[in-house]
Amino acid sequence: MSENTQPVFTIEKVYVKDLSLEIPHAPQIFLEREQPEVGVQLHTEGGALDEGFFEVGVTVTVTAKLGERTMFLVEANQAGIFQIRNIPQEDVEGVLAVACPNILFPYARETISSVVSRAGFPPVMLAPVNFEVLYQQRLQQQAGERGELPIQ
Repeated sequence: MSENTQPVFTIEKVYVKDLSLEIPHAPQIFLEREQPEVGVQLHTEGGALDEGFFEVGVTVTVTAKLGERTMFLVEANQAGIFQIRNIPQEDVEGVLAVACPNILFPYARETISSVVSRAGFPPVMLAPVNFEVLYQQRLQQQAGERGELPIQ
């Protein structure tokens, strides 16, 4: 009896786990004609759900301000359930930190753009994100905190 040891990576479900929109100065803020300063924050997280199943989330927070006044703040947590099997344990973290967010981020971009447009503002077009570079930077930072030399 041979056991199937082919690597498995499948998308089981993609969904919006959490979504919020705040427009604290409505309706007066809609009379403003200035271009706001837009800030973007990004956070990823992931973990095991069950044997071979993982949930990964990409949280994007976009804040638009005119001086000290917030025009809007929108935050979306785009999540997914992924089946990952027969992949070496040391490689699973990289899959969760790079491959899964690469799949989820375009959905998060569309969610943010759609919500901002429906709120009455021009859509926000988020630039692509290189999750592999972010993951490598995090590994180097962790190695530095442990006093290890980063691998080049």
